[in-house]
Amino acid sequence: MKKVKIDDFKVTQPIKLDGTKNDWDLNATEDELKDRLKTTRQKLGKLQDTLYAHGKYAVLVCLQGMDTAGKDSLIREVFKSFNARGVVVHSFKTPTALEKKHDFLWRHYIALPERGKFGIFNRTHYENVLVTRVHPQYILGENLPDVNTLDDINTNFWDKRFQQINDFEKTLQENGTIIFKFFLNISKEEQKQRQLRRLDKPNKNWKFSPGDLDERALWEDYRKYYEDAINRTSKPKAPWYVIPSNDKDIARVIVAEILLQELQKYNDIKEPELDDAIKAKISEYRERLKND
Repeated sequence: MKKVKIDDFKVTQPIKLDGTKNDWDLNATEDELKDRLKTTRQKLGKLQDTLYAHGKYAVLVCLQGMDTAGKDSLIREVFKSFNARGVVVHSFKTPTALEKKHDFLWRHYIALPERGKFGIFNRTHYENVLVTRVHPQYILGENLPDVNTLDDINTNFWDKRFQQINDFEKTLQENGTIIFKFFLNISKEEQKQRQLRRLDKPNKNWKFSPGDLDERALWEDYRKYYEDAINRTSKPKAPWYVIPSNDKDIARVIVAEILLQELQKYNDIKEPELDDAIKAKISEYRERLKND
C-alpha cells in the first residue's frame, strides 16, 4: 500500500480546484483500506487520551465540501475509536435568530473545543464566505450597520471578512488550538450519483431535499468561491488540505493519516507525571487498597 504524503494534499501556494484530483490510488483493496483506517484511528484514539491528560492543546478539525462530499460518514468512521469525553462534533446549519444578533463568528467561537479535546466542525465558519457569496442576500439578514443593500456587499466587504477569519484562526493557534481544515473534493458526476442513491434507497431519502438540486445548479459558483477561500486562508499554522473524495474509504484514510502524522510532530504532548510526593507513596497507597 502507498504511504499518505501530506505534501500531496496540503495547500502551500495558490491552487486551481479544476487542477486538483477527485480520485486517488493507495494501491489497496477495500478490506485493506478498512484495516488501515482501523489501525490509524486506534492510534489517534490513544493520542487523544494523551492530549486530554496533557491539557495544553485543543484540536479543531474543520470539514467542508459540496453536498454529498461525505462529511458525516467521515466523522463517524475516523473518530469512532475516540473516548466520547474527548471529542465534540458541531454541525452548523442556517444561523438562528439569536446567532444573527451576534457577529458571524460568534456561534463558532462558543463551539470551540477546550484544551485537551478535539472539536469537529461539520461545515464551518467558512460558510460565511461561501454560501453567502453565492447568495449575498443572506448577508442582509445579519443586519450589519454598514450594509443596507446588495451594493454594499462589495470587494472590500469580502476582503474584511477574510481578514477577520484569518485573525480568528491566528488567535486560536497562538492560544493552543491545532487547526486542520479539510476540503472533501468530489467531482460533479460523483455528486450526481450520490444524490441519485439518496433517491433510490428508502433509508437515504430523508437526506434529500429539492433545494439540493437548486444548489447543484450553482456548482461552478461554489467551486469558484471555495477556490478563493482556500487560497486566501491556507496559512502555515492553519493550512487547508484538499482531499480527493470520490472514494470515501480512501478519503477517510487520507484524513486520518494526515491528522496522525501532524499531531505526532508535537513532541511535548505527553501524559503528566505524578507529583513526587504522591509517587513516593504509591506502595503505601497500594497496600491500603489491598487491605481495604
